[in-house]
Amino acid sequence: MSDDRDPQDPRLERIRAWLGQARFFAEEIYSTRYRGAIARARRDEDDLFMLLVFSEMMGLSNPVAYYTLELQPLLLERFHDWHRRMGMEHSPLDHFKCC
Repeated sequence: MSDDRDPQDPRLERIRAWLGQARFFAEEIYSTRYRGAIARARRDEDDLFMLLVFSEMMGLSNPVAYYTLELQPLLLERFHDWHRRMGMEHSPLDHFKCC
């Protein structure tokens, strides 16, 4: 049985264009309410990055180092997987051997 629809059929192209516009419109409606929260989160991340980079550049110690000590046990569990993903056979830290 042959297919009578031509891939270049103008009706099919109009339907595809309409569906594309409808999809774009639906995505815009859905994401509108979250746009402000996403922008705030991005701005907060940028501010933290700027703080860390600027303090490092000025020779100040990391201002959040004290608070990140709480995360050390969690990070140690994931350290081996991380350095293997980065292509390092063994731990890059001299004082910390995990494998």
